Amino acid sequence: MSRGDYGRGVNFEEYRGFDATGLARLVADKDVAATELLALAQERAAAVNPRINAIVRDVPAPIPDAGGGPFAGVPFLIKDLAQDYAGLPTSRGSRAWMAHPVTEHATVVARWLDAGLVIFGKTNTPEFGAKGITEPLAWGPARNPWNLARTPGGSSGGSAAAVAAGIVPCAGANDGGGSIRIPAACCGLVGLKPGRGLTPFGPAMGELMHGAAVQGVVSRTVRDTAAMLDILSGGEPSGPYVPAMPASSFASCVGSDPGALRIGFRVPTAITPAPHREAFAAVEKTAQTLSDLGHHVEELPQAPFDDAALARDFLLTWFVYTAADVAEAKRLTGAGDEAFERETLIMAALGRATSSIDYLSAVERRHDHTRRLTTFFEDYDLLLTPTLATPPPAIGEFDLPAPLQHATDALIRTRTARLLRYTKIVDDMVDKNLGWVPYTQLANLTGRPAISLPLHWTADGLPLGVQFVAPLAGESLLIRLAAQLEQAMPWASRMAPL
Repeated sequence: MSRGDYGRGVNFEEYRGFDATGLARLVADKDVAATELLALAQERAAAVNPRINAIVRDVPAPIPDAGGGPFAGVPFLIKDLAQDYAGLPTSRGSRAWMAHPVTEHATVVARWLDAGLVIFGKTNTPEFGAKGITEPLAWGPARNPWNLARTPGGSSGGSAAAVAAGIVPCAGANDGGGSIRIPAACCGLVGLKPGRGLTPFGPAMGELMHGAAVQGVVSRTVRDTAAMLDILSGGEPSGPYVPAMPASSFASCVGSDPGALRIGFRVPTAITPAPHREAFAAVEKTAQTLSDLGHHVEELPQAPFDDAALARDFLLTWFVYTAADVAEAKRLTGAGDEAFERETLIMAALGRATSSIDYLSAVERRHDHTRRLTTFFEDYDLLLTPTLATPPPAIGEFDLPAPLQHATDALIRTRTARLLRYTKIVDDMVDKNLGWVPYTQLANLTGRPAISLPLHWTADGLPLGVQFVAPLAGESLLIRLAAQLEQAMPWASRMAPL
């Protein structure tokens, strides 16, 4: 079909103003050609990606024909971790996997392609998704479009940076401990972590981290997030579950009255007893808006779960998974220790030093955390927290000091890194790396849905999100409330200054 068969088309400023739902409507109405949208996205990427390092690999996208599917012709990016694209490597942010192509699409990638999305790139992620920042040695650090000296978060940091920079309106993400919500909060986006089992992780695996990790997106609008969840949700033949689906679509929840909700909020945590004042400001402003909307909001005298114990259990299981990731990479690629980052090798050593009994006990204690949270939901509909305890940190802020680098390198060389388990070094690493993101792991370990919304910007102009955690099957409720807050505290027109 020739360009003349279409309407007026759009320029970049217009393109950036539309969300994915809006762009799909333009294509369906023949106001713009899908090839034109792809060209705009690629031109924007060429202009800004050298500064933000969000896209790390091109995908040879077919010439879009805007065929069927609710998002036909809309440009899209996928995360270079657990979102396999057949024929290309999935680097997982690691030098070990840079040249090891996969043979089949991940189920979520196949569903995005069936929906008509035009995938043209893969986004930056930390090694094995193991950090809340995106600074892999394999690709270099991704940068926050709101301030290039700051992190876009992780592990879906590249996707969030690309959306915030206006390359695409929505991008693939996943979340095993906050990896959708943290970058959404850092970059001023919407980030919904679905509940356990709702979105598929196949066909290469049944589930990841005992179901704590889930697939999703980061986006600029609630309606995009809801429509994408409709695309992704549902089981697969090789999956471990047949998830219960809502009576109506998630997209239909946008604009639907959430009713008068009971919401409890908490800012201090055992890990971070004194969060940044901007974290308090974010929750206080949101709580006031919720009250104005007719919801009952009250501050909790203490956390409704043992947040210190939950953090320890989360990290112990994460270390074991990292050990398994490193072992798999070595077995399948022939990589040696030199192919992995220092912190990855430390985590792997700690994982190998964990006994099977300690590991199983940590996994079984998830039920204790879940029961405590369930008791909370007997009195409240939602839990409200900041998403971040501080504004987005600076690039390089979490690098180990040089003396510790030398000490840990020596332990790794002598195969005695497991001894770090008995030193204060690990506690210091834990406090520093989880101290700014102590809120997100709860939803992963308990399998509950949670959403981060961009409801606050700091005095320096940096985003800092707020998080809502819901009970089982609470995705529809989160979407209804998020859409209500989007109307009351609109954010989609706020553009990063890049």
